[in-house]
Amino acid sequence: MFAIEIPSIQSEIDGNLLSLTLGGVKSYGEDNLYSRSQSDQHFKVFVGFQNKVCTNLCVWTDGYLDNLKVRSEVMLRAHTRDLFQQYNHSFHLHHLKMLSDYSITEEQFAHLVGKCRIYNHLPNEIRKGITPVNFGDQQMGLVVKDFYKEESFCKDQNGRINLWKLYNLFTGANKTSYNDSLLDRSVSAYNLIEEIRWGLEGKNSWYLN
Repeated sequence: MFAIEIPSIQSEIDGNLLSLTLGGVKSYGEDNLYSRSQSDQHFKVFVGFQNKVCTNLCVWTDGYLDNLKVRSEVMLRAHTRDLFQQYNHSFHLHHLKMLSDYSITEEQFAHLVGKCRIYNHLPNEIRKGITPVNFGDQQMGLVVKDFYKEESFCKDQNGRINLWKLYNLFTGANKTSYNDSLLDRSVSAYNLIEEIRWGLEGKNSWYLN
């Protein structure tokens, strides 16, 4: 995996400095290593922001190619350039900044954690229509621990936590993931928190119901 910081593009959210970062992962697990002919090489590439307070990576769908298949360095460079050119960092930042305007109670947090643990055991037919959560029990345990103990992102004295801090609890727990699943879980974390925001705006959210 590689990551390159672009320090000339930075912003601040809730007191945290963010810096534009781009990078990728070579997906050897998806390559046919035994093929005698030239076959596709698999990559995952991204562009997003890194939280300088904790090095958490903020990636969303618009800045991520999860299954890039190429047969040459020229193809890899071209597809990666297309991703970077299509990515709108101002639009991404706008959505990230919105998260600090919403918060949930300790009771809602407990409900969310329970639903996240339940999701991975639901029958496939029930999962349809529910935003996927790719975090296992180990990561969810870290999210719960840091809800109470993480100095920068824990709950406040009233037991509430804003969605920016909650998002960082998930991206922080994601740092224990292997490289081949880290980016997928990073996108999953953002999608989950966005659904929570929608739920707080009155829209239907399975994780809050």
